[in-house]
Amino acid sequence: EWPETGRLALYLLGLRATCPSPEPGPQRSLVTWLKYYLEEDWAGSRQHGHPLNGYYQYSLGVLALCVHRKRVREEVIRRLLVAEQHGRFGHIGGSAADTEAVAALAFACLERERLVGARLAAELRAATHRTRRRMVEAQGRDGFFGNVYSTPWAMQVFIATNTCRMQPAYGRAMAALLENLDAFTTAATMAQALPVLHGRSYLDIASMRCQEEPDMLTPISPEPPPEVVGNKTVRLVVECPKPRCPQHRLYDQPVPAPAGASLLDVLRAATAQGPHNFTFDTQDTPQGPFLSQVLGLEARQRKRSYWQLLTAPSTSLQMGVADYRPRDGETLILRLSEW
Repeated sequence: EWPETGRLALYLLGLRATCPSPEPGPQRSLVTWLKYYLEEDWAGSRQHGHPLNGYYQYSLGVLALCVHRKRVREEVIRRLLVAEQHGRFGHIGGSAADTEAVAALAFACLERERLVGARLAAELRAATHRTRRRMVEAQGRDGFFGNVYSTPWAMQVFIATNTCRMQPAYGRAMAALLENLDAFTTAATMAQALPVLHGRSYLDIASMRCQEEPDMLTPISPEPPPEVVGNKTVRLVVECPKPRCPQHRLYDQPVPAPAGASLLDVLRAATAQGPHNFTFDTQDTPQGPFLSQVLGLEARQRKRSYWQLLTAPSTSLQMGVADYRPRDGETLILRLSEW
């Protein structure tokens, strides 16, 4: 089974960063497949006017092709431009910062690599400028652009356009990022943050000079986190919007769990306690487990739905189910939402 657009795009970005062998055969095949997926992604949902897998993955695909210095049809680029101009990157109950940032990186790459004509390049430059301005205006008091995970993407836009030194918002974001590095626990999220910590963006991959270097990577054995003793109780709430769910609130129960339990551990504990028959399922992703089903209700990307994770009353969690560790007495809400 072939991966979706975004995962294939990330793989190609990683492949280019590792300086592959000069033999282009397998690499060329993957690039061809990515072009095919971009077309299928759009054609499959033409009636809705947006790509099936979302603008985030679509933007990643354009960025990966550009980093590999492959031309992209103007129509493909203009789909992203129209979405940016009409504010279509956002989703209900969440931030659009990561999608806006990836699209802006794709725009900046296409302009820098001269893969488009002068007129289109000027439009892309203007779109990147608008995106950068919106990011500054929407920066939170905590210093984040959106949340902790979308912030490295946004910071890459400032790096790629050589505006980070003149922009105070960038400095505030860097300070916030350095204080929250423990949130980046998977290879995929680390890959977003590491370039920024070195003052680089994914656009730099396109101009890398590959040379043989001695292997200086040495495995380390991280110390296990200290064991937290005791127990806690977390109130777990499941909500589904009307009219899909006339009852709206489908589950509302206290769940006892060990003091150091993650949200994923709390969900597992809820399935073990009766008689309320709580069920859930997850899907493995590069960013860790993704909550895909709760009480038999599926979150389907192609139907633009997802399980939003909140701490009461309405604060979105900035970590996944496996990373977030709720406090004793905290109320956590799993809300089926649309994007």
